[in-house]
Amino acid sequence: MDTKALRQKILDLAIRGKLVPQDPNDEPAEVLLERIREQKQQMFKEGKLKKKDIKNDTIIFKGEDNLHYEKFQDGTVKCIEDEIPFEVPEGWSWCRLRDLLNVCSSKRVLQSDWKNEGIPFYRAREIVKLSENDFVENDLFISKENYLELEKNYGIPQSGDLMVSGVGTIGKVYIVKPEDQFYYKDASVLCFENRNKMLVSKFAKILLESSFVQSQMRENSKGTTVDTITISAAMNYLCIVPPQNEQVRIVAAVQQAIVKVNEIQFNKDNLHSTITILKAKILDLAIRGKLVPQDPNDEPASVLLERIRAEKEELIKHGKIKRDKKESVIFKGDDNSYYEKIDGEVSCIDEEIPYDIPDTWTWMRLENCCVKEIRRGKSPKYAEISNVIVFAQKCNTKYNGIDISLAQYLDEITIKRYPTDEHMQDGDIVINSTGTGTLGRVGIYRNTDNTTGLLIVPDSHVTVIRSFSCISSYYLYAFMKAHQTELEKKGEGSTNQKELKPLTLKEMLIAVPPISEQKRINKSINVAFSHLAIIEKCLN
Repeated sequence: MDTKALRQKILDLAIRGKLVPQDPNDEPAEVLLERIREQKQQMFKEGKLKKKDIKNDTIIFKGEDNLHYEKFQDGTVKCIEDEIPFEVPEGWSWCRLRDLLNVCSSKRVLQSDWKNEGIPFYRAREIVKLSENDFVENDLFISKENYLELEKNYGIPQSGDLMVSGVGTIGKVYIVKPEDQFYYKDASVLCFENRNKMLVSKFAKILLESSFVQSQMRENSKGTTVDTITISAAMNYLCIVPPQNEQVRIVAAVQQAIVKVNEIQFNKDNLHSTITILKAKILDLAIRGKLVPQDPNDEPASVLLERIRAEKEELIKHGKIKRDKKESVIFKGDDNSYYEKIDGEVSCIDEEIPYDIPDTWTWMRLENCCVKEIRRGKSPKYAEISNVIVFAQKCNTKYNGIDISLAQYLDEITIKRYPTDEHMQDGDIVINSTGTGTLGRVGIYRNTDNTTGLLIVPDSHVTVIRSFSCISSYYLYAFMKAHQTELEKKGEGSTNQKELKPLTLKEMLIAVPPISEQKRINKSINVAFSHLAIIEKCLN
């Protein structure tokens, strides 16, 4: 279930009069709007409003022909039926936002006046967080003296006003509380003043966050590089007004419905977490030999090692790889300890062995599982279009597996820099190797991922691992995926420039089962994951 869409549906039903029943005894909204107009005229006479604040006020009404018209201050009338998107219940009215709320911005506060403590100073990003969480850890302030001067000379947001993010992530709404004390950045944040309190502030928030008003915000945003809400555009938004009593009932109904939606989301999040834990547990059992039973008839991993050596010798013979004079051989001694022999020297590695494995399994260094050297790709020179694409870290996504649609084109002139063994192949394991938040992420590339059918090469931030034919690439992927959390912590370098070095990966210990058991493990993982995927699909 898409709870975000469900929340939006609740708001949209609310502003269409379909969430709560209408009461024929409610005072019609047109009477409410008339009172607002009278109050604004009185405030103008008292000098609290200027001529510019009321000169553009209009009245939207339904004519005898059942069409909607808008009457302007000079007496002219215009048919606006093409602007009216849907019918509203009897007793409701259409109006412009300026007829309900006064849209304004703040007095500019120079950056030189920003402080590390004092009165909170909100930009659009803080309003977004307040809108979503009703809380923000603020890191920007102005002095109390500056705040009091702004309050005296220009005014400050009052309880019931609506603060709206006006730049970037536009249209996020926060209702000012009685205890709030803050100032805000001009242009970045707009204040929708609700000074007459005839419009219920919580209903105003529902209205502003409805897809009907949000679409007007997007369509009328004037930003060049980022979306921006201007005061003039906001004042002209078409709005719906129910009777005041119905506004109160709508707010109560929406709040009650959102509580239920939040409960659904909480349970959904818990289930997602449980699935993540289950996947990790399945992989953990798989790489310890506890997911499927061992078969005494399986060829032991020692036979598999002989096959690897034979395959390696064949590759050396054809000049595809070089002989490793310091090849690692790991074995179990008569004393039941593990030893590693490198270039004739033998050392005990018991302290490196993380857990026990079945007797038919063996330990190997990752480097010795691979048919090609473990290394990263090359820094690419991009082109607008070509017959070669580049596999970058972003193609190995956090939640959606491999996504080749994110790849860019390589300048084909530079393809000579890539030996043929660096052209990506089906079953290649890819590891994001730089950058906080992505470093250590493990994926497996399949030819079916590449719907373009174009040649694909890795960039310099991706390490490619390709196993020998007698080691299942999917099993090796599952093993490394089970250790992803550890790999994420093995980055070296400064905070912003951490990298997972090929040597770190080469020295990684891999628990290798007999090839027959690898296949059974792969099948069991796929079956379990497919069932979990069905649950995830239902959740989403």
